[in-house]
Amino acid sequence: VQLQASGGGLVQAGGSLRLSCAASGGSFGSYAMGWIRQAPGKEREFVATISGSGGTTYYSDSVKGRFTISRDNAKNMLYLQMNSLKPEDTAVYYCAADNSLVHIGTVYDYWGQGTLVTVSS
Repeated sequence: VQLQASGGGLVQAGGSLRLSCAASGGSFGSYAMGWIRQAPGKEREFVATISGSGGTTYYSDSVKGRFTISRDNAKNMLYLQMNSLKPEDTAVYYCAADNSLVHIGTVYDYWGQGTLVTVSS
């Protein structure tokens, strides 16, 4: 499966952004999907994951209550709605797919290119 993330940009603290990830070339609904981010000089960090059906989601403690992961299997799309953004959310955000029911962590089978989110204070 090929993944293409988009929607990053510059936003002020407290603002919102919606990231999108378009999938092609695979059976999208069969993959657990996730968002992983990497801040400058830091290791990759799990952000959120969603099961193939969309019925199960998990979030890191750092984004819980502020970010919402969702998917539209009819459109082969994955989303991350990010609200109440903080400067510490600044990172490159990657969408990823895994051949599992739901996948917490930073090791995925397929990766898209990243999209940069910059939150100014």
